[in-house]
Amino acid sequence: MSASSLQRFAKDYAVQREAEGRGYAGDELFALPYIQSGPLARQWAVRARSFDAFRRRVIRPMATTLGRPLELLDLGAGNGWLSYRVAREGHRALALDIRDDRIDGLGASEPFLQRADGRMQIAVAGFDQIPAQNHSFDIAVFNASLHYATDLAAVLAEAARVVRPGGRLVILDSPFYRREADGLAMVAEKIADASRRFGSRAETLMSLPFIEFLTRARLAATATAAGVAWRRSRVLYPLWYELRPLTAKLRGARAPSRFDLWIGARP
Repeated sequence: MSASSLQRFAKDYAVQREAEGRGYAGDELFALPYIQSGPLARQWAVRARSFDAFRRRVIRPMATTLGRPLELLDLGAGNGWLSYRVAREGHRALALDIRDDRIDGLGASEPFLQRADGRMQIAVAGFDQIPAQNHSFDIAVFNASLHYATDLAAVLAEAARVVRPGGRLVILDSPFYRREADGLAMVAEKIADASRRFGSRAETLMSLPFIEFLTRARLAATATAAGVAWRRSRVLYPLWYELRPLTAKLRGARAPSRFDLWIGARP
């Protein structure tokens, strides 16, 4: 994709995010992902469960095993809340995103940087060309972002390049479907609803060829390029989230996606 089309997307995406109420400041910013009120509280309740599982099952065990602070790459970091949380635990984090706006892009990360005691840095870049040397990080985590890849195999190979042997690649909060057909149905619904949802920004926001969703088969197809075998680590989400498949079945709708934690070990 061209740099200009990516810039147009990033600009309109930031405006859309602001319209959805995703810009946080003050105490709410530092509370992320543990937002307790507001129109997005249910979404953050899900993301908080994912983050807790990531910290408990990946970050802390690796830190114990290595006996030192970790180096983490936060891919699609948004305002950097995950990097800040990791930095506050004594590790070092690089928050990377194509967006530097002050709504919930890296331009909103300044309060985090001020409190991170030098353990958090930011980089404005795409995750298809990571500005880091080979084997620079212990963990690379796609933070609700991998479904924005346009070439899944290339993006995963690039992430694997910068992770040290024995390190981890982690997928956090990207939609997974059991069946390809359900994912394709979701994309069709999104296209059909784009004008209502995005208004005048619809054309720009729907113009880039993102993969939009993942399946186990899609990940398996990248095994050769990335050199990583993936496993799912199931996360227990709030009851309303866990009941979504049953609700969809009763309504005769397509099966919903799941998040969970997907972990790949770097050989």
